[in-house]
Amino acid sequence: MKVEEKIKQLGLKIPDVPKPDANYIPARRVGNIIYISGQGCDINEMSSIKGRVGEFVSEEEGYNAAKFAVLNCLAVLKSEIKSLDKVKKVVYLRGYICSSSSYNNQHKVLNGASDLLIDIFGEKGKHARCAIGVNSLPNGIPVEIEMIVEVEE
Repeated sequence: MKVEEKIKQLGLKIPDVPKPDANYIPARRVGNIIYISGQGCDINEMSSIKGRVGEFVSEEEGYNAAKFAVLNCLAVLKSEIKSLDKVKKVVYLRGYICSSSSYNNQHKVLNGASDLLIDIFGEKGKHARCAIGVNSLPNGIPVEIEMIVEVEE
């Protein structure tokens, strides 16, 4: 099954590529590796969940925000390679979770992104990762994700 068909089957769709609101490019390709800049959880410039996980945002809302952030990563990836069927493997995720000082389940929030990538890509979606708790993120979002992907030449 084609990747975008799988995404549709999951009741999701790839959003428009988010516009950077700072001085950076959304992705950099080096050979067959693509480095995707940190993507937030706002979809198509619509306001999504705002605030710190463990304070104003529940763990479940954070989990869903991580899903939205990885969908934005996939939008950037698709703009670079034209077809998500060219993904050989998701190599690495780094998730920044804006959380209260007492919250310590950042890894569970980032599972929203990891679970979705495995649902979409199967074995090719399994990846190394790091979940980092931070005090704040741009525009008040609770989750930002960076991704490294190996693609076909």
